[in-house]
Amino acid sequence: MVTAHNPILKGFYPDPSACRVGDDFYIVCSSFVYAPGVPIFHSKDLAHWEQIGHVLDRESQLPVSGEISRGIFAPTIREHKGTFYMITTNVSHGGNFVVTAKDPAGPWSEPYYLGEDAPGIDPSLFFDDDDRCYYVGTRPNPEGVRYNGDWEIWVQELDLNTMKLVGESMAIWKGAVKDVIWPEGPHLYKKDGYYYLLHAEGGTGPEHAISVARSKELFAWFEGCPRNPIFSHRNLGKDYPIIYAGHGDLIDDKNGNWYIVMLASRPCEKHCSIGRETFLAKVVWEEGWPVINPGIGKLEDDVELTFEEHPFAAENEWSDELHFWTNELDQRLVGIEKRNEDIYSLTERPGFLRLFTRPERAEEMCYPSYLGLRQKDYSFKVNTGVDFTPANENECGGLVLFQNHANHLTLEIVLKGGKKVLQVRKTVKGEETVTASAEVSTDVVTIELQAKAQKADAYLVENGKHTLLEAGIDLLPYTTEEAGGFVGCTVGMYTSSNGKPSENHCDFAWLTLEKN
Repeated sequence: MVTAHNPILKGFYPDPSACRVGDDFYIVCSSFVYAPGVPIFHSKDLAHWEQIGHVLDRESQLPVSGEISRGIFAPTIREHKGTFYMITTNVSHGGNFVVTAKDPAGPWSEPYYLGEDAPGIDPSLFFDDDDRCYYVGTRPNPEGVRYNGDWEIWVQELDLNTMKLVGESMAIWKGAVKDVIWPEGPHLYKKDGYYYLLHAEGGTGPEHAISVARSKELFAWFEGCPRNPIFSHRNLGKDYPIIYAGHGDLIDDKNGNWYIVMLASRPCEKHCSIGRETFLAKVVWEEGWPVINPGIGKLEDDVELTFEEHPFAAENEWSDELHFWTNELDQRLVGIEKRNEDIYSLTERPGFLRLFTRPERAEEMCYPSYLGLRQKDYSFKVNTGVDFTPANENECGGLVLFQNHANHLTLEIVLKGGKKVLQVRKTVKGEETVTASAEVSTDVVTIELQAKAQKADAYLVENGKHTLLEAGIDLLPYTTEEAGGFVGCTVGMYTSSNGKPSENHCDFAWLTLEKN
């Protein structure tokens, strides 16, 4: 026996898709404009999850740009006859595409773009008993969109030799609720002679829900479950500790037991800064329809499983501690748009991560010198050891809590009046305000942010002595509800010359993110 603790993937890991190959389970999640793209996790017991890499780990696979919530939407992972397939949407460039691999840890192929024949978002793949492959996705109502979210779910055969859609496409489902909005995240399965279509509807917010439909034929209008939507937290109210539940994918084990992974959010003071995370629930089948968490009807904190426990040396846990005595960048660190060696070095100063001070700013939709970790809780402490000497008053280096380009909190070393200081700079809806500062007297200092609920205290630490820069910093501006978009916060290392040329750099000795 083993107990899975929800969320099974902690931090901003939304739109999960899962598949099983033998005794091994795999999950992929949306990554938007963060790079590398599409993190992939592995488990043998559905409770312990190790990250084995990213599906899109090269610039050629990941042409993303613009607002942080653009880029890669809703991937699906499937395996068929020894080949793994990941299909997703790049809303920044190229639309829907497929990549393949023999090993889920990579390398994955270059993208096969499906072009104008595959409109819409949230594609999935289904392999039938005769080995033919089918694309299922969402698209705007072809007769004209009558209201925002007036979309439909459609299916078409995909030729795996040419990676092109062939034959006719057909709409098979609109959604369970009258005038439904955003039927999305569709997945097809075959069980007991029926094709089952599981999908989300209601939008990925307070009205999010999971519905299911079925048909004896693939190219036919599907019949909805009489209990639709079969799962939602929208009836539990906005004060419930887990909200926005939906966007699920079914998996079974070798013994015929069924489960579902889905996204949901944990709010704090009615706001979410962590983003949407991956949760697990049990599934049974009654009268030909799936029932999620029977007798309970909502997500649980703990899920008791019958697997033999299988932990890993490195897992997705509440805390992250990074040191830089390696030649490879830790896969938990993400960049914005790219994560190439033109912004960092692990060899120029052994034991330190060197970020190059470049003109790009976190306030711009660009590729800045930034590497961060996903925020995983509302009670946390993050600190980093920094050695930075600004060459002029344009340059900065330090720590950023990043929600998006227009909303983030920066604790940065700058030069003011010929003196090196650490300052608190708040960017809210594009407006920047410096609210506190303290002089820096040593070369390597610790910059620390301690958060509890939606407040935080900023510290400068020198020779073990904590200097409070500012107490009670309001973190609500850095939540999804205030800032918009689909991502959660990341927190990490940053340097910039703010639009001016620079040959400087900022060295980081460690980055630690701990749950308090």
